[in-house]
Amino acid sequence: MRGKSSPVGRYFDAMFEAFEGLDIYLREDESPLYRHHLIGGIVVDYLERLRSSFSAWENRLAFAEKFRISQAESGFPIYQNILELENDRNSARKKLAEIPDEETLREEMVDFILRKKKFPLALQKSMAERFYLEDLSAGGLFAPLMLPRTVRVSVNPKTKRPFYVVHWATFDGSSHLPLVYVLTVEDSSDALVKQLVSKSGKLNKNVNVPLPVDGLLNPDLAHRFDDFCEKNSSYGLTLSTIASNMDKDFDELHPKQLYRFVLGPFYNAGVTSHGKTVERVLERVYKPENAWMMTWTVQEIYSVREKPEKRGLWSNTPAREEYHINTDDLECARQGVSEFRRHALVPHEAYQAIYSAGQQAEIFKGYHTHIISDGEVLRDV
Repeated sequence: MRGKSSPVGRYFDAMFEAFEGLDIYLREDESPLYRHHLIGGIVVDYLERLRSSFSAWENRLAFAEKFRISQAESGFPIYQNILELENDRNSARKKLAEIPDEETLREEMVDFILRKKKFPLALQKSMAERFYLEDLSAGGLFAPLMLPRTVRVSVNPKTKRPFYVVHWATFDGSSHLPLVYVLTVEDSSDALVKQLVSKSGKLNKNVNVPLPVDGLLNPDLAHRFDDFCEKNSSYGLTLSTIASNMDKDFDELHPKQLYRFVLGPFYNAGVTSHGKTVERVLERVYKPENAWMMTWTVQEIYSVREKPEKRGLWSNTPAREEYHINTDDLECARQGVSEFRRHALVPHEAYQAIYSAGQQAEIFKGYHTHIISDGEVLRDV
């Protein structure tokens, strides 16, 4: 098993602590992500999936040496590790049947120690593999792509159309970063308007919608929408490109607001290498387990108006959205978004080291900085 003082041990401990701090931040009532747009609650679920994946990887390290992270970029495991989890998950139950149960393994380990006066490394690896396969069999891992789910349905009183809040997630293969998307989209399909919108222009109370629903609520578009998300969720695509592509590909769907939650990069002294300034400061942290920093970015794009549908004698032009890109902000223009916010979460000791070194202005420039201390998160320090 990996030692707590080893670099890989500290990496996993730091990542789990970062997940815990981010979970606290997202769940608190004061969190803007939790209070508005359901984003906080949605991201928490994906965060738990990431935590389960890291737990599985930690067990896997005890019997398989192959594990790589993106040291100079995201600080997360590389995409190949995500694919291996998915591949192993498909055969987990079959392999579990070939390994003795936990109680039998423990008895064999005790017997080995008493007879051989040595530690049973082979049996320990079998135990770790069992734990790993049990993690995979339990499910709830962060997959290469997690297909859309509809979590809210309502009606826009102005357009008299139903609208959905839909989310999906992916682990980007190029940036090695987890990405979560949250979309608010109106549906002008005749069948759904008739079914979901009452004569008074409100959500039809006689229709039972058992939320959450896997996929887009509109069954006629659900498979196409899944395919769209699979092909249009790369980190290399701006939100304006994704929203515009969706608007063009689905005449009946009208994307009004799209968020992207980008988790990372993650910085960990002695493991990642994201720049001399950060590395030099984090190396000053007295306790190595506190020498880390997790960052994330929330991007948003929204429609400012809808160009109405045009009907002509020979052709029709569907309604189309006009999206706001804040061209007054060069970074917004570069990212193709209306707004964005960068965040950083650090242990209290790491923040003190950064502050003492006089590097807080350089390292945290452009970030909303949060400090985790004794199970609490101090916001916007």
